[in-house]
Amino acid sequence: MTTAIATPAAPQAPTWSAQRGHAWYAEQPRILGANFIPASAINQLEMWQEDTFDPERIDLELGWARELGMNTMRVFLHDLLWAQDAVAFKQRIDTYLDIASRHGIRTMLVLFDSCWDPRPALGRQRAPTPGVHNSGWVQSPGAAQLSNPASYPALRAYVEDIVTSYGNDERVWCWDLWNEPDNQGGGMGYYQQFEANEKIALVAQLLPQVFGWAQACAPSQPLTSGIWFGDDWSPESALLNDVQKAQLALSDVVTFHDYSWPEKFLARIRQLQSYGRPLVCTEYMARGMGSTFDATLQIARAEHVGMINWGFVAGKSQTNMPWDSWKNPYTFAPPSVWFHDVLHTDGTPYRAYEVELLRQHVKAS
Repeated sequence: MTTAIATPAAPQAPTWSAQRGHAWYAEQPRILGANFIPASAINQLEMWQEDTFDPERIDLELGWARELGMNTMRVFLHDLLWAQDAVAFKQRIDTYLDIASRHGIRTMLVLFDSCWDPRPALGRQRAPTPGVHNSGWVQSPGAAQLSNPASYPALRAYVEDIVTSYGNDERVWCWDLWNEPDNQGGGMGYYQQFEANEKIALVAQLLPQVFGWAQACAPSQPLTSGIWFGDDWSPESALLNDVQKAQLALSDVVTFHDYSWPEKFLARIRQLQSYGRPLVCTEYMARGMGSTFDATLQIARAEHVGMINWGFVAGKSQTNMPWDSWKNPYTFAPPSVWFHDVLHTDGTPYRAYEVELLRQHVKAS
Protein backbone atom coordinates (compact mmCIF):
# COMPACT_ATOMS: atom_id res chain seq x y z
CA MET A 1 0.00 0.00 0.00
CA THR A 2 1.42 3.38 -0.99
CA THR A 3 1.76 6.27 1.43
CA ALA A 4 -0.36 9.35 0.82
CA ILE A 5 1.51 12.50 -0.09
CA ALA A 6 0.85 15.40 2.26
CA THR A 7 0.76 18.16 -0.34
CA PRO A 8 -1.89 20.49 -1.77
CA ALA A 9 -4.52 19.09 -4.09
CA ALA A 10 -3.13 18.13 -7.48
CA PRO A 11 -3.98 20.34 -10.46
CA GLN A 12 -6.68 19.14 -12.82
CA ALA A 13 -5.66 21.00 -15.96
CA PRO A 14 -2.70 22.71 -17.59
CA THR A 15 -2.14 26.38 -16.89
CA TRP A 16 -2.09 27.26 -20.57
CA SER A 17 -5.09 27.04 -22.84
CA ALA A 18 -4.67 25.24 -26.14
CA GLN A 19 -4.97 28.62 -27.87
CA ARG A 20 -2.11 30.04 -25.84
CA GLY A 21 -0.03 26.96 -26.59
CA HIS A 22 -0.51 27.33 -30.33
CA ALA A 23 0.20 31.07 -30.19
CA TRP A 24 3.45 30.34 -28.37
CA TYR A 25 4.38 27.58 -30.80
CA ALA A 26 3.77 29.82 -33.81
CA GLU A 27 6.45 32.19 -32.51
CA GLN A 28 9.08 29.43 -32.24
CA PRO A 29 11.61 28.58 -34.92
CA ARG A 30 11.26 25.11 -36.40
CA ILE A 31 12.40 23.13 -33.37
CA LEU A 32 15.42 20.94 -34.08
CA GLY A 33 17.92 19.66 -31.57
CA ALA A 34 19.24 16.82 -29.48
CA ASN A 35 19.29 15.46 -25.97
CA PHE A 36 22.59 16.87 -24.79
CA ILE A 37 25.30 15.55 -22.51
CA PRO A 38 28.93 16.29 -23.36
CA ALA A 39 31.07 13.37 -24.42
CA SER A 40 33.14 13.87 -21.27
CA ALA A 41 30.25 12.93 -18.92
CA ILE A 42 28.64 9.56 -18.27
CA ASN A 43 25.51 10.99 -16.62
CA GLN A 44 23.80 14.11 -15.28
CA LEU A 45 25.90 14.17 -12.11
CA GLU A 46 29.19 14.04 -13.96
CA MET A 47 27.98 16.73 -16.35
CA TRP A 48 27.15 19.18 -13.57
CA GLN A 49 29.38 18.43 -10.56
CA GLU A 50 32.07 21.02 -9.88
CA ASP A 51 35.04 18.70 -10.42
CA THR A 52 33.81 17.41 -13.79
CA PHE A 53 31.80 20.32 -15.20
CA ASP A 54 33.46 21.01 -18.55
CA PRO A 55 32.43 24.34 -20.12
CA GLU A 56 35.15 24.14 -22.78
CA ARG A 57 33.83 20.80 -24.04
CA ILE A 58 30.25 22.06 -23.85
CA ASP A 59 31.20 25.13 -25.87
CA LEU A 60 32.92 22.98 -28.51
CA GLU A 61 30.00 20.59 -28.91
CA LEU A 62 27.32 23.28 -28.96
CA GLY A 63 29.34 25.02 -31.67
CA TRP A 64 29.07 21.83 -33.72
CA ALA A 65 25.34 21.75 -33.03
CA ARG A 66 24.93 25.27 -34.35
CA GLU A 67 26.77 24.30 -37.52
CA LEU A 68 24.23 21.51 -38.02
CA GLY A 69 21.32 23.97 -37.76
CA MET A 70 20.24 22.86 -34.30
CA ASN A 71 18.51 25.52 -32.22
CA THR A 72 17.42 23.47 -29.21
CA MET A 73 18.92 21.19 -26.59
CA ARG A 74 17.14 19.06 -24.00
CA VAL A 75 19.29 18.90 -20.87
CA PHE A 76 18.81 16.86 -17.69
CA LEU A 77 19.34 18.30 -14.21
CA HIS A 78 19.42 16.35 -10.92
CA ASP A 79 17.86 17.11 -7.56
CA LEU A 80 20.90 15.85 -5.59
CA LEU A 81 23.06 18.54 -7.16
CA TRP A 82 20.64 21.20 -5.95
CA ALA A 83 20.45 19.66 -2.48
CA GLN A 84 24.26 19.61 -2.24
CA ASP A 85 24.77 23.29 -3.12
CA ALA A 86 21.92 25.08 -4.86
CA VAL A 87 23.83 28.32 -5.39
CA ALA A 88 26.84 26.67 -7.02
CA PHE A 89 24.62 24.38 -9.09
CA LYS A 90 22.69 27.33 -10.48
CA GLN A 91 25.93 29.12 -11.27
CA ARG A 92 26.94 26.19 -13.45
CA ILE A 93 23.47 26.13 -15.06
CA ASP A 94 23.95 29.82 -15.87
CA THR A 95 27.35 29.08 -17.39
CA TYR A 96 25.83 26.38 -19.59
CA LEU A 97 22.90 28.59 -20.62
CA ASP A 98 25.25 31.43 -21.51
CA ILE A 99 27.30 29.13 -23.72
CA ALA A 100 24.20 27.74 -25.41
CA SER A 101 22.76 31.21 -25.94
CA ARG A 102 25.96 32.41 -27.62
CA HIS A 103 25.46 29.61 -30.12
CA GLY A 104 21.83 30.52 -30.73
CA ILE A 105 20.59 27.46 -28.85
CA ARG A 106 17.77 27.46 -26.32
CA THR A 107 17.34 24.77 -23.72
CA MET A 108 14.57 22.52 -22.44
CA LEU A 109 15.43 21.72 -18.83
CA VAL A 110 14.43 18.29 -17.48
CA LEU A 111 13.90 18.24 -13.70
CA PHE A 112 13.24 14.55 -12.91
CA ASP A 113 13.95 11.27 -14.69
CA SER A 114 12.84 7.68 -14.02
CA CYS A 115 15.30 5.96 -16.37
CA TRP A 116 18.24 3.65 -15.66
CA ASP A 117 19.98 3.39 -12.27
CA PRO A 118 17.67 4.21 -9.30
CA ARG A 119 20.65 4.52 -6.92
CA PRO A 120 22.13 7.95 -7.69
CA ALA A 121 25.02 9.10 -5.52
CA LEU A 122 27.05 12.29 -5.59
CA GLY A 123 30.79 12.15 -6.02
CA ARG A 124 32.99 10.36 -8.48
CA GLN A 125 30.90 8.42 -11.00
CA ARG A 126 31.77 4.94 -12.20
CA ALA A 127 33.55 4.41 -15.49
CA PRO A 128 31.48 3.27 -18.48
CA THR A 129 30.93 -0.46 -18.79
CA PRO A 130 32.74 -1.39 -22.04
CA GLY A 131 30.40 -1.78 -24.98
CA VAL A 132 27.20 -1.06 -23.02
CA HIS A 133 24.55 1.55 -23.80
CA ASN A 134 24.09 4.28 -21.15
CA SER A 135 25.75 2.23 -18.41
CA GLY A 136 26.01 5.08 -15.91
CA TRP A 137 22.81 7.13 -16.24
CA VAL A 138 20.95 7.70 -12.96
CA GLN A 139 17.40 8.47 -11.90
CA SER A 140 16.13 11.56 -10.12
CA PRO A 141 14.67 11.10 -7.60
CA GLY A 142 16.27 7.79 -6.73
CA ALA A 143 14.36 4.84 -5.32
CA ALA A 144 15.19 5.76 -1.72
CA GLN A 145 13.75 9.25 -2.15
CA LEU A 146 10.71 8.12 -4.10
CA SER A 147 9.87 5.55 -1.41
CA ASN A 148 10.13 8.10 1.40
CA PRO A 149 7.49 10.86 1.54
CA ALA A 150 9.70 12.70 4.01
CA SER A 151 11.97 13.52 1.05
CA TYR A 152 9.19 15.20 -0.94
CA PRO A 153 9.46 18.67 0.65
CA ALA A 154 13.07 18.80 -0.57
CA LEU A 155 11.96 17.77 -4.06
CA ARG A 156 9.33 20.49 -3.97
CA ALA A 157 11.90 23.08 -2.89
CA TYR A 158 14.16 22.01 -5.75
CA VAL A 159 11.37 22.39 -8.32
CA GLU A 160 10.26 25.73 -6.96
CA ASP A 161 13.77 27.19 -6.81
CA ILE A 162 14.83 26.07 -10.29
CA VAL A 163 11.56 27.04 -11.99
CA THR A 164 11.45 30.39 -10.18
CA SER A 165 15.09 31.10 -11.03
CA TYR A 166 14.66 30.40 -14.77
CA GLY A 167 10.92 30.79 -15.27
CA ASN A 168 11.33 34.05 -17.19
CA ASP A 169 14.70 33.32 -18.73
CA GLU A 170 14.72 33.55 -22.52
CA ARG A 171 17.53 31.00 -22.65
CA VAL A 172 15.03 28.36 -21.43
CA TRP A 173 12.21 27.62 -23.86
CA CYS A 174 10.30 24.80 -22.13
CA TRP A 175 10.19 22.70 -18.94
CA ASP A 176 10.13 18.91 -19.11
CA LEU A 177 9.15 18.14 -15.54
CA TRP A 178 9.69 14.38 -15.55
CA ASN A 179 11.29 12.17 -18.19
CA GLU A 180 9.51 8.84 -18.72
CA PRO A 181 8.07 8.86 -15.19
CA ASP A 182 6.52 5.41 -15.55
CA ASN A 183 9.70 3.76 -16.83
CA GLN A 184 10.87 0.82 -14.74
CA GLY A 185 14.55 1.64 -14.93
CA GLY A 186 16.07 0.16 -18.05
CA GLY A 187 19.08 -2.02 -18.67
CA MET A 188 16.99 -4.86 -20.15
CA GLY A 189 15.53 -5.46 -16.70
CA TYR A 190 18.80 -5.24 -14.78
CA TYR A 191 17.70 -2.31 -12.61
CA GLN A 192 14.28 -3.74 -11.74
CA GLN A 193 15.69 -5.31 -8.57
CA PHE A 194 16.71 -1.88 -7.26
CA GLU A 195 13.49 0.01 -8.04
CA ALA A 196 11.15 1.38 -5.39
CA ASN A 197 8.27 -0.90 -4.44
CA GLU A 198 5.12 0.15 -6.28
CA LYS A 199 7.13 2.72 -8.20
CA ILE A 200 4.43 3.50 -10.76
CA ALA A 201 1.79 4.07 -8.08
CA LEU A 202 4.14 6.41 -6.21
CA VAL A 203 4.94 8.34 -9.38
CA ALA A 204 1.25 8.54 -10.29
CA GLN A 205 0.67 10.35 -6.99
CA LEU A 206 3.73 12.57 -7.18
CA LEU A 207 3.72 13.67 -10.84
CA PRO A 208 0.56 15.82 -10.60
CA GLN A 209 2.03 17.46 -7.52
CA VAL A 210 5.19 18.29 -9.45
CA PHE A 211 3.05 19.98 -12.10
CA GLY A 212 1.31 21.91 -9.34
CA TRP A 213 4.58 23.06 -7.81
CA ALA A 214 5.83 24.28 -11.18
CA GLN A 215 2.52 25.89 -12.13
CA ALA A 216 2.53 27.89 -8.89
CA CYS A 217 5.84 29.48 -9.95
CA ALA A 218 4.06 30.97 -13.01
CA PRO A 219 6.85 30.43 -15.55
CA SER A 220 6.58 32.14 -18.91
CA GLN A 221 7.54 28.88 -20.64
CA PRO A 222 5.24 25.86 -21.11
CA LEU A 223 5.32 22.77 -18.89
CA THR A 224 5.28 19.21 -20.18
CA SER A 225 6.10 15.56 -19.51
CA GLY A 226 6.43 13.27 -22.49
CA ILE A 227 4.45 10.08 -23.05
CA TRP A 228 6.65 7.29 -24.34
CA PHE A 229 5.21 3.76 -24.42
CA GLY A 230 2.06 1.95 -25.47
CA ASP A 231 0.20 1.67 -28.74
CA ASP A 232 -2.87 3.86 -28.23
CA TRP A 233 -2.44 7.38 -26.91
CA SER A 234 -5.77 8.72 -28.18
CA PRO A 235 -8.07 10.50 -25.70
CA GLU A 236 -10.59 7.66 -25.74
CA SER A 237 -7.98 4.95 -25.13
CA ALA A 238 -8.66 2.52 -22.29
CA LEU A 239 -4.96 1.57 -22.24
CA LEU A 240 -3.57 4.76 -20.69
CA ASN A 241 -2.27 4.35 -17.16
CA ASP A 242 -2.63 6.99 -14.44
CA VAL A 243 0.79 8.46 -15.14
CA GLN A 244 0.05 8.84 -18.86
CA LYS A 245 -3.33 10.38 -18.12
CA ALA A 246 -1.66 12.98 -15.91
CA GLN A 247 0.99 13.73 -18.53
CA LEU A 248 -1.58 14.31 -21.25
CA ALA A 249 -4.02 16.18 -19.02
CA LEU A 250 -1.51 18.60 -17.47
CA SER A 251 1.01 19.40 -20.24
CA ASP A 252 0.79 22.84 -21.84
CA VAL A 253 2.36 21.37 -24.98
CA VAL A 254 2.24 17.64 -25.70
CA THR A 255 5.60 15.90 -25.92
CA PHE A 256 6.36 12.30 -26.76
CA HIS A 257 9.08 9.78 -27.55
CA ASP A 258 9.14 7.47 -30.55
CA TYR A 259 11.89 5.14 -31.74
CA SER A 260 9.83 3.19 -34.25
CA TRP A 261 9.29 2.96 -38.01
CA PRO A 262 7.89 6.00 -39.85
CA GLU A 263 4.36 4.61 -40.15
CA LYS A 264 4.09 4.17 -36.39
CA PHE A 265 5.61 7.60 -35.80
CA LEU A 266 2.90 9.12 -37.99
CA ALA A 267 0.19 7.07 -36.26
CA ARG A 268 1.34 8.39 -32.87
CA ILE A 269 1.19 11.96 -34.18
CA ARG A 270 -2.36 11.40 -35.42
CA GLN A 271 -3.41 10.14 -31.99
CA LEU A 272 -1.80 13.04 -30.16
CA GLN A 273 -3.19 15.69 -32.50
CA SER A 274 -6.57 14.88 -30.98
CA TYR A 275 -5.52 16.76 -27.82
CA GLY A 276 -5.42 20.00 -29.78
CA ARG A 277 -2.02 21.17 -28.57
CA PRO A 278 1.39 21.71 -30.19
CA LEU A 279 3.49 18.57 -30.51
CA VAL A 280 7.20 18.10 -29.88
CA CYS A 281 8.98 14.74 -30.15
CA THR A 282 11.63 14.96 -27.43
CA GLU A 283 13.27 11.60 -28.19
CA TYR A 284 13.65 9.76 -31.51
CA MET A 285 16.31 8.36 -33.87
CA ALA A 286 17.36 4.78 -33.24
CA ARG A 287 18.75 3.54 -36.53
CA GLY A 288 18.42 -0.14 -35.77
CA MET A 289 14.76 0.28 -34.77
CA GLY A 290 13.78 2.00 -38.03
CA SER A 291 13.75 5.54 -36.62
CA THR A 292 16.02 7.60 -38.88
CA PHE A 293 16.46 11.23 -39.83
CA ASP A 294 15.48 10.86 -43.47
CA ALA A 295 11.95 9.52 -43.06
CA THR A 296 11.10 10.98 -39.66
CA LEU A 297 12.07 14.58 -40.37
CA GLN A 298 9.95 14.62 -43.54
CA ILE A 299 6.89 13.61 -41.52
CA ALA A 300 7.71 16.14 -38.81
CA ARG A 301 7.85 19.00 -41.32
CA ALA A 302 4.52 18.04 -42.84
CA GLU A 303 2.86 17.71 -39.43
CA HIS A 304 4.56 20.71 -37.76
CA VAL A 305 6.16 18.64 -35.02
CA GLY A 306 9.28 19.81 -33.18
CA MET A 307 12.11 17.26 -33.20
CA ILE A 308 14.79 16.50 -30.57
CA ASN A 309 16.77 13.31 -31.21
CA TRP A 310 18.51 11.21 -28.59
CA GLY A 311 22.26 11.59 -28.58
CA PHE A 312 24.59 14.09 -30.16
CA VAL A 313 28.31 13.36 -29.72
CA ALA A 314 29.40 9.79 -28.99
CA GLY A 315 31.13 9.68 -25.63
CA LYS A 316 31.01 8.18 -22.17
CA SER A 317 27.26 7.58 -22.31
CA GLN A 318 27.91 5.15 -25.21
CA THR A 319 24.42 5.56 -26.62
CA ASN A 320 25.74 4.66 -30.05
CA MET A 321 25.53 1.11 -28.67
CA PRO A 322 22.12 -0.60 -28.97
CA TRP A 323 19.87 -1.29 -25.99
CA ASP A 324 20.58 -5.01 -26.33
CA SER A 325 24.21 -4.33 -25.41
CA TRP A 326 23.09 -4.84 -21.81
CA LYS A 327 22.82 -8.53 -22.67
CA ASN A 328 25.48 -8.69 -25.38
CA PRO A 329 28.12 -5.99 -24.80
CA TYR A 330 30.00 -4.76 -27.87
CA THR A 331 33.41 -5.30 -26.31
CA PHE A 332 35.28 -6.79 -29.27
CA ALA A 333 33.82 -4.77 -32.13
CA PRO A 334 31.49 -1.78 -32.52
CA PRO A 335 27.91 -2.33 -33.68
CA SER A 336 27.49 -2.58 -37.44
CA VAL A 337 25.14 0.42 -37.25
CA TRP A 338 25.22 3.12 -34.58
CA PHE A 339 22.04 3.17 -32.51
CA HIS A 340 21.96 6.86 -31.43
CA ASP A 341 24.38 9.82 -31.73
CA VAL A 342 25.30 12.00 -34.69
CA LEU A 343 28.99 12.89 -34.36
CA HIS A 344 32.19 11.13 -33.38
CA THR A 345 34.01 12.52 -30.35
CA ASP A 346 36.20 14.69 -32.60
CA GLY A 347 33.14 16.20 -34.32
CA THR A 348 33.33 14.11 -37.47
CA PRO A 349 29.84 13.10 -38.66
CA TYR A 350 28.90 9.45 -38.32
CA ARG A 351 27.10 9.88 -41.64
CA ALA A 352 27.63 12.99 -43.73
CA TYR A 353 24.22 12.50 -45.35
CA GLU A 354 22.50 12.81 -41.97
CA VAL A 355 24.25 16.08 -41.24
CA GLU A 356 22.92 17.51 -44.50
CA LEU A 357 19.41 16.34 -43.64
CA LEU A 358 19.57 18.19 -40.33
CA ARG A 359 20.83 21.37 -41.99
CA GLN A 360 18.12 21.23 -44.60
CA HIS A 361 15.34 20.58 -42.07
CA VAL A 362 15.37 24.03 -40.47
CA LYS A 363 15.70 25.74 -43.85
CA ALA A 364 12.97 23.83 -45.72
CA SER A 365 9.66 25.53 -46.36
